Amino acid sequence: MSGAREEILARMRRALEGAGEAPVPPREYRRALDAGVDITAMLIDRLVDYKANVHHGLASIPAALAGAKRVVVPADLPAEWRLGGAEFVADEGLSTADLDGMDAVLTGCAAAVAVSGTIMLDTGAAQGRRAITLVPDHHVVVVRAEQIVGHLAEALPMLDRTAPQTWISGPSATSDIELQRVEGVHGPRRLKVVLL
Repeated sequence: MSGAREEILARMRRALEGAGEAPVPPREYRRALDAGVDITAMLIDRLVDYKANVHHGLASIPAALAGAKRVVVPADLPAEWRLGGAEFVADEGLSTADLDGMDAVLTGCAAAVAVSGTIMLDTGAAQGRRAITLVPDHHVVVVRAEQIVGHLAEALPMLDRTAPQTWISGPSATSDIELQRVEGVHGPRRLKVVLL
């Protein structure tokens, strides 16, 4: 195997001989929204367009979790977020079958991008591991005002680059099968966002 690999690398080196330095790509793309743009309103508009439900304030968490009897939460989820009559089950290595038996998941996030309506998780504080946000059919995510940014370029420095990440732009859906939209194929069918 290593002989074939070395032969391919040698061919690549020969092909690049005398090619010179690669040109510097232009970096003139927009990195932030214009001043005065209401990024929270833009985020809400995108979330609603993606069929996510938007709630406001901690007191709305029980409404966002309506109908859920058992809710999985990251072990470090703030106690003041555990509102309502549901049983909150801290994830301490729950199996996939256990997660599948949960009615919902309640987490925080790392960042939210207004221009695309994308909520980003990087397994940091109050987010838990990826599995808890992908297996239950109903995801309620809390987004604090300081986590909302205009563009992706502003959000990337807020993420842990070494951690697994989940980027959410609305409930999970696909239109691959006969161009019919099917929700819940690759993650939660219902997404509810609580803005603080």
